[in-house]
Amino acid sequence: MLLRDLHGWLDGCLEPWRYKDYAPNGLQVEGRSEVRKVVTGVTASQALIDAAAERGADAILVHHGYFWKGEDASIRGMKKRRVASLLRNDISLLAYHLPLDGHLELGNNAQLGKLLGLAVAGQSGEQNLLWHGEWNAGGDAAALAAHVSDALGRSAQLLGRVDKPVRRVAWCTGGAQGFFSDAIALGIDVFITGEASEQNYHMAMESDVAFIAAGHHATERFGIKALGEHLAQVSGINVEFIDVFNPV
Repeated sequence: MLLRDLHGWLDGCLEPWRYKDYAPNGLQVEGRSEVRKVVTGVTASQALIDAAAERGADAILVHHGYFWKGEDASIRGMKKRRVASLLRNDISLLAYHLPLDGHLELGNNAQLGKLLGLAVAGQSGEQNLLWHGEWNAGGDAAALAAHVSDALGRSAQLLGRVDKPVRRVAWCTGGAQGFFSDAIALGIDVFITGEASEQNYHMAMESDVAFIAAGHHATERFGIKALGEHLAQVSGINVEFIDVFNPV
């Protein structure tokens, strides 16, 4: 597949023009024109670039790429080393941030809901990135936190009343702790995201809505993996997901 065709297919699948984002979506660093192997991962870290180069990848497809709004635009230090590695190995970098969070089938929120067995009722909030539905397995917040921990392979942090009965759940992967107020307004019992901030504890206690922080990286592994698997199915390209460890 030609790089331009891969880029066009990804844009058509994820529709980045529908989102107001914090970084450019699509092709961020251009490599060789023909793509036979793609490596996918959560973040375009040096470790992922090195692993992709070792595997002879032509392109890297990630959720967290480069050139975020508000960051220093200079190509130096860590950013220089990363970009230099891509250029030296002629590897393209393609990144999709909010479009991958929001996709109704392949996205991070869709895939996390599927993994946890949550029945989706709909989406709301900023750019429809806050998902809500029901957990029909029954139990309290402690039971749901244990279920999340088992599903993600890491210990989830539970804030609020551990014996809170749970049926209605809202979730948004990654660093969406700022959506907690919007989630509470939906009348839910538990909110699940990746990270917690100091104020989330007090909000959980005073609203009687439990808060589960399950890891930014841990909650955002599944969208990029699903996207890569779908790409492989429709194109025949060799796609490999590499899960570079990140405890946050």
